[in-house]
Amino acid sequence: MEQYLIFNDLSYPILSMIMLIPTAGAILALFLKSETALKWWGLAVTLATMAASLPLYTHFDSTTARYQFVELRSWFPDLGLDYVVGVDGISVLLVLLTTFVMPLCVLCSWSYIKERMREFIFVLLFIEAAMIGVFISLNTLLFFLFWEAMLIPMYLLIAVWGGPRKDYASIKYFIYTFAGSIFFLAAIIALYVQAGTFFLPALMDHPYAFGFQVWIFLGCTIAFAVKVPMFPLHTWLPAAHVEAPTAGSVILASVMLKMGGYGFLRFCLPIAPAAAIEAVPWLLALSLVSIIVGGYLALGQSDIKKLIAYSSVGHMGFVTLGIFLLNSHGIKGAILQMINHGITTGALFILIGIIYERTHSREIGVNSALGTFMPLYVLFLGIFSLSSFGFPGTNSFVSEFLVLIAAFEKYPLVGALAIPGAILAAAYMLRLLQKMVWDKSDGHAHHGHDDEHGHHGETGHRHLFDLNFREGGTLVFLAVFVFWIGFYPAPLLDMMDVSVTHLIGQIEAGTILEGTSHPIQALSATPEAAVIIDAQPAPQF
Repeated sequence: MEQYLIFNDLSYPILSMIMLIPTAGAILALFLKSETALKWWGLAVTLATMAASLPLYTHFDSTTARYQFVELRSWFPDLGLDYVVGVDGISVLLVLLTTFVMPLCVLCSWSYIKERMREFIFVLLFIEAAMIGVFISLNTLLFFLFWEAMLIPMYLLIAVWGGPRKDYASIKYFIYTFAGSIFFLAAIIALYVQAGTFFLPALMDHPYAFGFQVWIFLGCTIAFAVKVPMFPLHTWLPAAHVEAPTAGSVILASVMLKMGGYGFLRFCLPIAPAAAIEAVPWLLALSLVSIIVGGYLALGQSDIKKLIAYSSVGHMGFVTLGIFLLNSHGIKGAILQMINHGITTGALFILIGIIYERTHSREIGVNSALGTFMPLYVLFLGIFSLSSFGFPGTNSFVSEFLVLIAAFEKYPLVGALAIPGAILAAAYMLRLLQKMVWDKSDGHAHHGHDDEHGHHGETGHRHLFDLNFREGGTLVFLAVFVFWIGFYPAPLLDMMDVSVTHLIGQIEAGTILEGTSHPIQALSATPEAAVIIDAQPAPQF
């Protein structure tokens, strides 16, 4: 086991700590009564978790693919089950994305949530701990426990604090994700029976017959395709996004969708490489359909939140496209796209929440012609809209460009078919910008509002105030990453480089004999295969 791991050399167990801080914070939140105290407590706990996670970036060794900051403790010895956590160049970025996004979820809920604040903060902190647990688990059963632990708090976020159709959206979310999890659990049990271990790196190195790989790949792919979500398993997402509170939409878009892509990278490709190679044409096709269908459906929406929800289907299609191109540029682009989508789409949902608090509507027509009255709001809307469709100089351009390079390198037709998705993204985001910033044709400019964000009057929008300090600070924080990654993505690409190279080595181990339909099965069928396998240099950690 030790050959896969670099044990934590810090003076404290950093990975367990960044799970323990929000867990303890959630429990202590139950004893607070004041709404103001609960808000500040939630912010303090999430900021503490973010600060505690910073050494994962500053102390990370980008020259090795071994899992770092590892903690190993005996859990159930009779089953050979250990508590083992660690991160590599793929998972460390997703852990940091999670810890950096969660304080923003508290801030964007500051005035949005008006009831059950104690329970809301508890759920928010609990789901943070569960999401971190998914990204750091190196034990498949522990991974599954955290995977399922996210289900109930997200269900509650939608069902308790959601919109008018929250019952429908929350139940649909639960059924889709829970059904996918059943297939995933079956795959985990089958792997344990076959290999006799729950230790994920050992499962990656264990040889499996092609037929067994196919079943494992199918079980995992169903679960991860639901979570991404891929067409045609995407229909739960728009309902969940539209009905969820702002924080719920941000968590879904910024973190939870990424777990599908992470699952493909962590389970499907290294454990069932031969099955993955056989499935490449189908998954590339589904990815292209997701890109086109997501963009097409987004183009026809009048509800801003539903538009961004469908855009997520298209953007995550680029993630799965990059992953199943099975080359370095594609996988790096996919990982970076997960980070960038989390930043950009999370910001867009925050912007939607901000305007909804003022106008109590998510309709584009009701929220148009804001350029004169809310210039700061419009500035950030422009920044994140440009980022969303990959304008050069923004973060999303880098990741989508890498995926398209990988596509044209390997399958030029796939690259060509992905281009309309990028064009559709520009079309629906520019349409949204044009209508929200300038358009006055909908006859809405005379409606008024009388909440804390505006004063009732016959000109309505003229009384809406622009961003306050809390809202502006949240958006500035995210905008920094839009331009930092857009102009200087090298630090993030360097962190993932060796881990991605090692992953590709694991995939290539399943294609030693070229031209065989089922390479692993063909190798295991002849004595000469053993010589070929032994002659292959093992991927270096």
